[in-house]
This record gives sequence, C-alpha cells and structure tokens, in this order.
Amino acid sequence: MELEIAQQGRTRLLTLNRPSALNAFDPVLSRLVKTALEDADRDSSVATVVLTGTGERAFCAGGDLKAMTTGSVDDNRVFSGITRADRSKPVIAAVNGLAYGGGFELVLSCDLVVAAEHATFALREVSHGIIAAAGGLVRLSRHIGDKRAMDLALTGRPITAETALSWGLVNDVVPAGRLLETSLALAESINRNAPLAVRASRAVIEASAAFDEATAWRVNDEQNRFIAGTADAAEGPSAFAQKRAPVWSGR
Repeated sequence: MELEIAQQGRTRLLTLNRPSALNAFDPVLSRLVKTALEDADRDSSVATVVLTGTGERAFCAGGDLKAMTTGSVDDNRVFSGITRADRSKPVIAAVNGLAYGGGFELVLSCDLVVAAEHATFALREVSHGIIAAAGGLVRLSRHIGDKRAMDLALTGRPITAETALSWGLVNDVVPAGRLLETSLALAESINRNAPLAVRASRAVIEASAAFDEATAWRVNDEQNRFIAGTADAAEGPSAFAQKRAPVWSGR
C-alpha cells in the first residue's frame, strides 16, 4: 500500500510508503493522502495528524517526474489540493529524510515540523523547468523572508535540518531514531488540550499569516466569541478551581 494509516491514541499517523521512489507522489498516492487527510479532519476520534515517510532516506521527493510525464493535469491538481486544503486540525510533519520539491511544499503546509538530523530541504523545481506551484513560492517567504526564499527558489540548493531550524522552518531537530517518538509526543501534548480551543487558536494564527491585520482581528474575535460559549470554556476554569484534570467534551 502506498500510504500506511495507523491510529496512536487520538493521533492519526500517515506514512508515505513508496521508498523505491523516495516516497514521491504519483496519482495514486496523491489521492490516498488527500482522502486520508480529509477523513482525519472529519473524524471526531482524531485530534492531530502526524505525516511521515518510510525509511530514513526520504520524507518525500515531491512529484514523481516519470508519473508526471504520463499523468493528466487533474492528477497534478490533486497534489496541489493537498497543500492548499482548508484543514481544522493540526498536522505535524515528521521529516525522516530529504524533503524536495513537492515534499518541501508538503512540509510547508503542515502546522508543526520535527526533522531528523540528516533531513534536507530544497525546492528543486527550477532545475526541472517548472515552478513550485503547490505552495512553495507562496508560503516560503512568510517563514524565512524574501531574500532566503529567493535563494532557495531560484538556486534549488538544499539546506540542512539545522539551517532549517535556525531559519524557523522546523520546530525541532532530533536523531533519526527519536523522530517518530518525538513527533507523537508533540501530538500528544496538543491532544491533552481542549480540542475546540486548539482548532480556534490554529485558525487565528493561520489568518494572521494569510490576511491583513484587520481581517486577522475579525477572525480572532469570531473565534473568541465561539469559544466563550462552549462547554469546554466552562470546564477549564472549573477543573482548575477544583484542582482536577479537565474533561473535554469538544462542545
């Protein structure tokens, strides 16, 4: 199976499983990942998603260039739809190796990133006569600024995990043997919190990155009004006052 799906508590673990092709996306994998992410976002038993790849060589080498030569425009749009999807639950990328081209764009579409020490990141599209149109050119400068984004997008050169950490592209760099453990622990630290408050916080941060400040404040106020009326907003203070762990209902 090109995509392995497992459940770890309230975390859905998705593993790209095309190691012979450096976990590159072909039309089949694109559709599987798109469906799996949509299912996880709808599933009330899922609070977070961890996305990784099989092996230690590659997280994802992007689009399978051989498949691209025979695929349709619609096939490419499926992958672009993954990186442009409007999701409500946090997705963590556990980058177990190189993340090139669309693989890097997939990382940029995630909310949090944990990288193995040997991981590398690159937008290689210009070396193949195409552009990083699935979010790389749109998102990269928000993370690292225009000059660094121009460097990576125009040269195609890779950067190390440590450089990605220092530039703010990843949250943590760990030994390869601890990658999945660290990523799942990060997911669990999110899972312990009120799910509606987590999603609302994520929505406001996304709005602040994507829109002007006035729009971001509107989203902030809308989310705050919504959260104030939830049962979980009452449960949090009650649990604190009673010196007990909160029991979130997601309502």
